[in-house]
Amino acid sequence: MQDSKIFPVTLEGKRMLEEELKRLLSVERPSVITAIEVARAHGDLKENAEYAAAKERQSFVEGRIQHINAVVSGAQVIDPTTLNYPHIVFGATVQLEDMNSGQPVTYKIVGIDEADISKNKISIASPLARALIGKKPGDEVLVPTPRGSSTYEVREVAYV
Repeated sequence: MQDSKIFPVTLEGKRMLEEELKRLLSVERPSVITAIEVARAHGDLKENAEYAAAKERQSFVEGRIQHINAVVSGAQVIDPTTLNYPHIVFGATVQLEDMNSGQPVTYKIVGIDEADISKNKISIASPLARALIGKKPGDEVLVPTPRGSSTYEVREVAYV
């Protein structure tokens, strides 16, 4: 019997994954099939770099489709706007102060597949998110990093 996994994902993250899946199925997959057919027509497949590249792309697309299907089917969708906790849980937007630099930083704790540091979205599996879970404004958090530990003070917790 296979152990089913539950993947926490925000409502926005689920929409993003569903849009990517739709694009993969309706655009990427047909494009790869066409590229394979064109490359096949060029003859000897053993020395055909175009064919090898198309097959590699097909493998990536099919793997991504399977991954997204698994995540969406096992998703526990959480709408952060419906949450109201005084402490940090999945989906929280957290304002922190870096105690080393004094700089304020804001992060939203999201699912693994929706993490994007350029948008200040950190994965629930990241060391920082794991250290923040359960903390409240005023708490200090020590986070191990490859360059040593960083200390943050939780300034504000919001569910938006």
